[in-house]
Amino acid sequence: MNLPADPSANRPAADSAEEPLLAGITVVDFTRVLAGPYCTRLLADLGARVIKIERPGEGDEVRYAGLQLDPERTDQSAYFARMNAGKQSIAIDLAQPQGREVALDMVRRADVVVENFSPGVMAKYELDAARLRAMRPELVCCSISGFGQTGPLSSMQAYAHLINAFSGMMDLERGGIAAPRASNLQAADVLAGAHAFGAISAALVRRLRTGRGAYLDVSMLECLVCADDINFPALLNGGAIERQPRVGMVVHPIGDRHVAMQSGGAPHMWTRLVALLGRPELLTDERFDTPGGRRTNWLALKEILGEWLARFESVDKAVETLAGARVPSVPMLTPEELVAHPHMAARQAFPTLPHPTRDDVRVTAPPFHLDGHALRPAGPPPYAIGEHTGSVLADFLGYTPERIAALRAASVVA
Repeated sequence: MNLPADPSANRPAADSAEEPLLAGITVVDFTRVLAGPYCTRLLADLGARVIKIERPGEGDEVRYAGLQLDPERTDQSAYFARMNAGKQSIAIDLAQPQGREVALDMVRRADVVVENFSPGVMAKYELDAARLRAMRPELVCCSISGFGQTGPLSSMQAYAHLINAFSGMMDLERGGIAAPRASNLQAADVLAGAHAFGAISAALVRRLRTGRGAYLDVSMLECLVCADDINFPALLNGGAIERQPRVGMVVHPIGDRHVAMQSGGAPHMWTRLVALLGRPELLTDERFDTPGGRRTNWLALKEILGEWLARFESVDKAVETLAGARVPSVPMLTPEELVAHPHMAARQAFPTLPHPTRDDVRVTAPPFHLDGHALRPAGPPPYAIGEHTGSVLADFLGYTPERIAALRAASVVA
């Protein structure tokens, strides 16, 4: 196993001569599972040095979830690799006073601290934002939790599935016709991670101007609610919830495939669609002659559109026809088809990273390009729990070999 101590050494030569946007920023990462690690993965992608603190012997629990990249181990999941590419791993027992001292030494040299424990856990370890910022006022601290750090539900444990149920989104996804179901997409986690990433970046900009740090409290619940575009804005202002299949959006079977199309939302789309259907009478039909009418009578309009789509011999022909009339549509793809699609290859969306026991591992790229160039992860994920413990203690904290040996002997670090 010959991975370098600093994953940033694996960063491929950039097409741009500019240094990474967050070069010189150090993040102490107390996060686990998805929301927090997604946030810190994005920070690492943009050049921050991210030091991930894992529990000795156990590590992040998602190391054990899903496909294992190394058949000889059980802590090498593809899930973990994707969320933690480009980070360093240090294993510290925070339950021991000496472990907390090591963590505090790291914070003294850091710019950002991110955690997504249940509220109160960091205070139990005496590592909460109030203590850390009293010690280092310029520090940017971010807490990600299910319900936020305040309020009567703040202490509740949360996973994306539970937030989806509590938020009303699971009810809305029923479309008024289906039974409630678990969503495959862990939207609350990913949205919270992305919002935290943006807020941390903004806080760093303010710190550059003023020298002030910040404390950011990110709620998965509020991130998910804020992602809704129609129903909550209406409900908050005296309107009603539309408990029906999503208005304006069509998914229709053609053969053994499906086509997805949009029937509204942009200026003149309705008139273009009516012309394409060859149904000019729909323009004066009182059910459909206004946007509000089309919303109210969506089920009837959806049936008309379905009858027209049923005439096509293939999904590809339907998409070609719709695109020719500037009506947005796409074929519905399976994940297997999406991963193999040439568009994703052109965008360099699935880069490969080195792995010590296989040829390589594929992960998702940062979901944005910079200055016209695709970005790659800063390096491979940490293979072993605490893989970089020695180098972080020696190079980053300046500990002597004797002190490191003593911490190892006391099982404070691993």
